Amino acid sequence: MSAPLPAAPGRVWAHVGQPFAPSPYDVAVVGAGRMGAAAALFLRQQAPALRLLLVEEGGLPNEDGATILAPGVWSLSGLAPEHHGAARWTRGALQALGGTGWEARELVSLHAEPAPGRVPTAQTLARWPDMGALVNPAALPWAELDPDAGMYRPGHAALHAAQAAIRAGADLLLNTRAAPQPGGGLCLERLTVTNTHQIVTHETHLVTARAVVLAAGAKGPWLAECALGVHTRHARAYRQTPHLAVPSGAHSPVLRAGGLTLRPQHGAYTLIPPLHGRDPHGYQPSGGGLTGVPTGLRRETLEDLVALMDAVPALATEALHLGRSLADVPGAWLALPGGRADGPPTFEPLDEHTWLLLGGPHADTLGLHAARELAQAVAETLN
Repeated sequence: MSAPLPAAPGRVWAHVGQPFAPSPYDVAVVGAGRMGAAAALFLRQQAPALRLLLVEEGGLPNEDGATILAPGVWSLSGLAPEHHGAARWTRGALQALGGTGWEARELVSLHAEPAPGRVPTAQTLARWPDMGALVNPAALPWAELDPDAGMYRPGHAALHAAQAAIRAGADLLLNTRAAPQPGGGLCLERLTVTNTHQIVTHETHLVTARAVVLAAGAKGPWLAECALGVHTRHARAYRQTPHLAVPSGAHSPVLRAGGLTLRPQHGAYTLIPPLHGRDPHGYQPSGGGLTGVPTGLRRETLEDLVALMDAVPALATEALHLGRSLADVPGAWLALPGGRADGPPTFEPLDEHTWLLLGGPHADTLGLHAARELAQAVAETLN
């Protein structure tokens, strides 16, 4: 018996100059971040006979989404033991995907109190002499090391997963706003830019689909409520990632101190502050003041950094880029699965046609596994 022929590559519509003629699909995935792109890829792998459309409101990856600003730090540190298997599977999937910039990078968590497995911070950081200007071991004297941690680029993971899905036969529609319809299918608004740089709807289409996956990040629960009238328990929070201009090297570890993650990036550090909980509906992040000087950091983030200045003295120097407006400090809305800042990635059916897929704060470590589980559930439902 001859081997089955490989699937023909899917089609890509990047802008309104490419005519789009709606056709029926089996599955439509809304959102081409790493969660949506991975779900599309796994669906093509598990059920190649299903016709699949991947829709993204921006580009690939979306510069306004949370994927491109995600930490990209994989680690078992602080993760509940029941999630370790899913985390290890995700690490293998990231490495197999290729093009994600994966690199092994140790992670050092600093603590004020001793506990089993922790060693003196000064002893641990002696391997990295340049850390002396970054951390004050006297303020956080105990350290926990994860030698199996790693870093990667979530935006590249989304890009390569989407490209692999297209090669496997998925269609991709960019610069298109999508809303699920009661009874199945999507309303698509293809977007364009006017001469005055306004984003407007160029044309509208209705596409039928037997199943719709909402993988639009923090916008997913909003779509469920506004388009379908389905209320979920999920929430969102706004997270900024300021820059710390302290030199980092090819072997500098990832640091965690007081909930703050310092990720070596581009020869310096990107700061990933902790998430304390949901932001209320209608919340608009606003800046604060540091020694009377207005900054672009939201007040909650600024308070966190001020509280850590004794433990991480570099935060009290000009190396911390505060910005003068929100546009100066990168930030994005992040989904909170289950409404919790520590909620793991999850998926759930919203009705007989629609599924919700959320990554959230642990998407770096567990996201691809949740996307695969969703793909399996959708494929079993349709087959």
